[in-house]
Amino acid sequence: MNRKLFTLLCCAGFMLVPHLQAQTYDRLPGYVQAEKFTKDKLSKMLFSTTVDPHWFQQGNCFWYEYKTSKGNVWYVVDPTARTKKTLFDQDKIAAQLTEIVKDPFTAQQLPIQKLEAQPDGRTFTFQITSTKDAPKDTTNKKNNKKLVFYFSYDYPTQKLTWLEDKKEDTKYPEWASFSPDGKTVVYAKDLNLYRMTRADYEKLKENEKDSTVVDVQLTTFGEKDFGFGQPYSLLNTDTLCNGKRKRVYGIVWSPDSRYFAVTATDERKVKDLWVINSMASPRPTLESYKYQMPGEKEAPEEHLYLFDMQNNTYKEIKTSAYKNQTINLARKPRLQKQRDMHEVPVEWLGDSNHFYLTRSSRDLHRIDICSYTIGQDTIRPLIEERMNTYQEVRPLATIQNGKELIHWSERDGWAHLYLYDGEGNLKNRITSGPWHVDQIVKVDESRRVVYFLANGKEEGENPYYEHLYRANLDGSGVQLVTKGNFFHTVAMDDQAQFVVNNYSRVNTVPKTDLVDNTGKTIMPLEESDFSQLFAAGYKFPEPFQVKAADGITDLYGVMYKPFDFDSTMVYPIIDYVYPGPQVEATVYPFTRMSVRTDRLAQAGFIVITVGNRGGHPSRSKWYHNYGYGNLRDYGLADQKAAIEQLANRYSFIDINRVGIHGHSGGGFMSTAAILQYPDFFKVAVSCAGNHDNRIYNRWWSETHHGVKEEITEKGDTTFIYNIKTNEEIAHQLKGHLMLVHGDIDNNVHPGNTLRVVDALIRAGKRFDMLMLPQQRHGFGDMDEYFYWRMVDYFSNHLLGEQETSVDIPKR
Repeated sequence: MNRKLFTLLCCAGFMLVPHLQAQTYDRLPGYVQAEKFTKDKLSKMLFSTTVDPHWFQQGNCFWYEYKTSKGNVWYVVDPTARTKKTLFDQDKIAAQLTEIVKDPFTAQQLPIQKLEAQPDGRTFTFQITSTKDAPKDTTNKKNNKKLVFYFSYDYPTQKLTWLEDKKEDTKYPEWASFSPDGKTVVYAKDLNLYRMTRADYEKLKENEKDSTVVDVQLTTFGEKDFGFGQPYSLLNTDTLCNGKRKRVYGIVWSPDSRYFAVTATDERKVKDLWVINSMASPRPTLESYKYQMPGEKEAPEEHLYLFDMQNNTYKEIKTSAYKNQTINLARKPRLQKQRDMHEVPVEWLGDSNHFYLTRSSRDLHRIDICSYTIGQDTIRPLIEERMNTYQEVRPLATIQNGKELIHWSERDGWAHLYLYDGEGNLKNRITSGPWHVDQIVKVDESRRVVYFLANGKEEGENPYYEHLYRANLDGSGVQLVTKGNFFHTVAMDDQAQFVVNNYSRVNTVPKTDLVDNTGKTIMPLEESDFSQLFAAGYKFPEPFQVKAADGITDLYGVMYKPFDFDSTMVYPIIDYVYPGPQVEATVYPFTRMSVRTDRLAQAGFIVITVGNRGGHPSRSKWYHNYGYGNLRDYGLADQKAAIEQLANRYSFIDINRVGIHGHSGGGFMSTAAILQYPDFFKVAVSCAGNHDNRIYNRWWSETHHGVKEEITEKGDTTFIYNIKTNEEIAHQLKGHLMLVHGDIDNNVHPGNTLRVVDALIRAGKRFDMLMLPQQRHGFGDMDEYFYWRMVDYFSNHLLGEQETSVDIPKR
C-alpha cells in the first residue's frame, strides 16, 4: 500500500475514533420524565400506604409496622384502652443491637426481620442479618452467606435478649398438614398419602434425615396424574417419585381430629401441553403439564375421600351428579390470631360429624351447596342455584357449626345474603336491593350479626367503592360501618369488636383509622407520607364517568396525565384495557404507580382505564354477564365510546392518535380492538394475550364465553364450544401492532401469540414482536425492559419520535 495513503487512513481512523466515542444522543423530555419514576426510585419516595395489623394470640391488641421518610416504626395498639404506643425505644435498641452485632445501626435504619408476637402476648422475636460472613459449613464446604443474630424482646419491660445459642431459623416443613389436636401430621410421598406422629415430625424439624421416623402409609392407589402431591408441571429432568415428603393441598380436618377429607383429581386422560426453556443449562428443558382446553372431552375428574385416623382407613364418598363436575370443600375461616402461627390446622366447616362442600356443573349453570354426614355413602344437596349463565360462588358461613347457614347468591340479579336452617330451608333474606354484597367478613353468633363487604349501596358514590356493613341475621338493621366516600379495605378482629379501616381513592392520600363495630372512630392510626413523591412532581390521576355504547349504562374510569401536563397542548391517548369478566383494568383505591398506566403517561401520553359492560363482577349480574357468548368483542364498543366522549369533553385529547395496550385478557382485547376498529385504534401493544381461546384453559374460556352441554340419544354428554379468535380477523390490521410474550408462559401458552403471528404473515402484514426469554405470564425481571420497549413503540407511532440509543434507560 502507498505509504502516504496508509498514513492518511490511519490519521483518519485516529480522528474518527474520538468522534464516535464522544457521540451522544439527545434525550426526549418524555423519556427523562418517565425515568424519574422507575420501580427502584419509587420505592425510595413512597413507603407504607396501609396498616397491616397482626393481632396478638391473646387479648385484642395488635401490632403493625409503618414506614415513612423518617424510617420504620413498629407500634402496638390496644383498642380497649385506646392507646397506640411504639413497640421499641428505637434509639435504645439501635445502640443495643450495635453492641451485639458489631454493625452500626440508628433508630431510622433498623433492619429487623421476621418480627413475630409470641403466644404469651408480651414477647416478640426477630432477627438481624449482619454484614459479617457466617462460619463455613464444614460438612459441605459451602459458605452459609451472612451471620444471623436472633433476639427476643419483652414488650412491657423493653428488655432485649440475644438468643446466643440459636444459630438458625426454626424449621417448619411445608409438607405437613396438622390435625387440630396437633398429634397427627399428614403428607404425600411418591404420590400416596402418609401420616406420622407429632413426635416424629419434631425429630425431622431437628434433622430432616432422621432414620428413626416412621412413615405410615394410608393409600396405595396413587400414580402419575392421579395421586397426591404431584406438582403443576414437570421438567424432563425431574424425578416424580423420589421419596421426598410433599404437601397435600385441600386437606380439611374434623374438629375432633379423628377424620380428614381430601379430594384427588384424576388427570390421566387430560392431554399434555409443553413449553421449552431454551435458556436452561446445560441443555434446554421440556416442561410438561396437564391442560384441558375448551370443549375437550378429556377432563379432570375429582374424587372425594374420607380418612379415619382411628384405624388408618378411608373410603370414597359418592358425589357425582354432573358430567365433569367440580367439588370444593368448605373450611373454617382462618382466625386473625392464627396469622403468625406456623403449624395451623385446617378444619372443615361444620362439626365433627358433618362438613360442607360445593358441587358445580361444568357449565356452571348448576351449583349445589351440599353436606356430608359421617357414616353416609353420599353427599346431600341442601341449596340449589340455577341460572342460564355461569354463576359465582362465595364461601358459606355457619351458625353453631351448621344449625343455620348464611349463603351468598346472585339469584335475583344482585349478590346478597340469605339465611337457611341446617336442612337447607330458607328462613329469610338478610340483604336485598340493587347493590352488591362481595363477601362475608365475620359472623358474631352471640349477637346474631353478620359483617360483610359491599358496594353500590351508597347513593351518589362510585359504585365500585367497597364498604364494611353489618346486618342482623333476621334482615334488619343493615348499617354502614366504614363511612366516607372512599374505597375501604378492612381487617376485623376475631371477636368482631374492632376494625382497622384503610381508606383512599386514586386521588387521595391513603389514611387508616381504628373504628369499632358500629363505625365509631376510636383513633386515627396513620396517613401515608407523600412528601418525597410530591417533591418529585407526582400528581394524582383523575376519576371520570362516561356512558357505555348503549347510551344508558354508566362506566367509571381513571385518567392519568403527564405530571408536566400542559392543557394548551394536544396529547395522544392510550387505553389500558382488561375486558373482565373477573376483574377490570380500572382500580379505585390509591395504588402505586404502574408501568402500564401513570408511568406510561409520563412519556407524553394521556392514559386511561375504564370498565366496560361484561367486566367487573361487583356490579349487577346483568352487567357482569353482558359478554356471555361473545368473549372476543363484547367490551370493544364501550372502550371506543368512552374515548370518544373524553375527546369531546377535553380539547387536549387527540382523537386521531389513539393507542391501546393490555396484558393477558387485555392482550387479547387490545389486539381485537385494533383489528375490529382499524381506523380508530392506530397503535396496540398486546402482551401475553389469549388470542385464541380455543387453546386457552377450559375454566376461563368455557366459564366466561359459555359452553353448550348436549346429551345424545345414547345418553352420552358432550360439550360444544365455539369462540371467535384474533387470527380470524388478522387481515383487517391497518395500524401498528407489537405482540409480546414470555417464552415459557404456562398459563397463556405462547402458541396464542404465534397463531396471530402466523395469520399476520400470511395476510402480508407488517407488525412487531418481542419474545422475553425465561419469562412466565408476568414478565418478572424483564418488566422494566418491556416498559421501555412499549414507550419506544407508542412514542414512535403516536408522537413521531423515539430515543434511538442502543441502551435502554437505566433503572
